Formats: sequence, structure tokens, C-alpha cells
Amino acid sequence: MISYNHMLRHHQGVVALRSISRISSSSRPFSQSSRSFNKFSVRVSGTGRGVAQSIKADGHPHLIQTDAYKFFEGHESAPTPLVYNLGSLGSCTQVAGSLVAKSLGAKLGEWNVTVKGDLDTGVLAEGKDGNGNWESIEVNVRVQTDIEDENTFNKFVSETERRCPIMQLFKQSGTSWKSNWVNEKL
Repeated sequence: MISYNHMLRHHQGVVALRSISRISSSSRPFSQSSRSFNKFSVRVSGTGRGVAQSIKADGHPHLIQTDAYKFFEGHESAPTPLVYNLGSLGSCTQVAGSLVAKSLGAKLGEWNVTVKGDLDTGVLAEGKDGNGNWESIEVNVRVQTDIEDENTFNKFVSETERRCPIMQLFKQSGTSWKSNWVNEKL
């Protein structure tokens, strides 16, 4: 079993990112492969009442329902945006890792990804001064691989974390970050 730990802490500073946007002249269904394109756009829209909302991605048949915890005036009739936020991080980690493994010629089996986020609710719920971002995020990954070399596993982890857009969103947002990876024999 090979383990990899990574911790990153951003201080209260400004991270400058250059954004390039491109408007596509043709729409493309959500399910088509983006491999032949350099840019991939996703557009979602939502409607709702109170704090509950129905969200749909253009060109995609699925509907996402959200609500909020009672603490945030919700009815808990569906997962909260906070749950989806952390869930998308775990899921995107698996997608990015699968792509990285393919490029490394590695085989993967079962993934077990747990994401824990700590949030000071004072800004969101009470309007207090401060940053409404997650205070800390911890990602724990156990993945079955045929990777036997520790250096190759470490490359797999670092490349997965680099290539995962949602992970990069979290890492570059200023939140405290910790990830733990365990390589389980396939």
C-alpha cells in the first residue's frame, strides 16, 4: 500500500488569474465528447422558490434538486448546494484520476473518496463580516491501482490534483487544503 499526503495553505492574499473566454457559435449537446475541442462550456439554469431550486444543464436530460438545511431556512427536501459542492469535488477527482491513469497506462479499480469541509456559517446565515468560503477542505482518497512504484503513484496523485478543475477551484480559493491518498492493490 502506498500513501501520499499533500497539504496546501493559502494566506489571505490575492491570487491573480487570467481568464480567457470564448463564445461558441454552435451549441453542442452536453453528452458529446470534448476531446476534439480546446474549450468546454457548461451552462446550467435554475428555477425555484424560497431556498429550493431545480437545476438543469443545457443539453442534458437530468434535473438536479437542491434545498437547504433547516438552519438556512430550508426544508431538507433535497441535498444542499454545500453537499453538491463537496460531492462535485469528490466526483471530479475520480474523473480526473481516471484520465490521468489512462495517460500513465495504469489500471484502476474501486475508488472511495471522502470530502470534509468546514464552513463558518456566520457570513452566509447572519451576514457577519468575513469570507464566506470554506475554512478548510480535506479529501481522503483510497483507490485500487496496479501502480507498484511509489514515485509513479505520487505522479498520479499530483497530476490528478493539477488537472482536476474543481480541485483547482478549491485550492486556489484561499481555503486550507489537505489531501490524503492511499494506493490499494488492484
